[in-house]
Amino acid sequence: MSKIQFKPGNMLYPVPVVMVTTQGKDASGKENRDIITIAWAGTINSDPPMVSISVRKERYSHELLSSNGEFVINLVTEDLVRATDYCGVKSGRDEDKFETTGLTPGKAMTVSAPIIEESPVNIECKVTQVIELGSHDLFLAEVTAVLVTGECLDENGRFHLNETGLMAYSHGEYFELGEKLGSFGYSVRKHK
Repeated sequence: MSKIQFKPGNMLYPVPVVMVTTQGKDASGKENRDIITIAWAGTINSDPPMVSISVRKERYSHELLSSNGEFVINLVTEDLVRATDYCGVKSGRDEDKFETTGLTPGKAMTVSAPIIEESPVNIECKVTQVIELGSHDLFLAEVTAVLVTGECLDENGRFHLNETGLMAYSHGEYFELGEKLGSFGYSVRKHK
């Protein structure tokens, strides 16, 4: 197998794609809300539970997020692919993306940013640190609440996240998660 060298770049794919909701004051002092699509989000700590998102400095959501330090990560499914893409290419400076996409803003439990009701999982976050990286700022945040859609739970209260049609992003394209290949620890389990 031969290898060809590419210029250095972000080639770590696939990645989760999420819609992040923010609410705060923009540069003009106006209180507003926004939805931004982000593919650079991840888990960074388990105790306390923490996540990170990386946001371009010129984005409208960056202004709102910087003003109050709170956001919600809304997981997205195949039903939300069009709205997810739209919220990634349009600016909240020009329109209310909740109104344009028909998404329903809901009340979060611990932060001022709205949740997206259509999302199966809403992860409420409070920023603990911002690291300036160059083109993006990395927002590290503690998870303060998680809301899940009741339809994702079975009669025993077990959460079936992998059956919701979650999406991933890979090199400019959206994909639904596919066939299960194994489960954690399967490679070292003893088989009878």
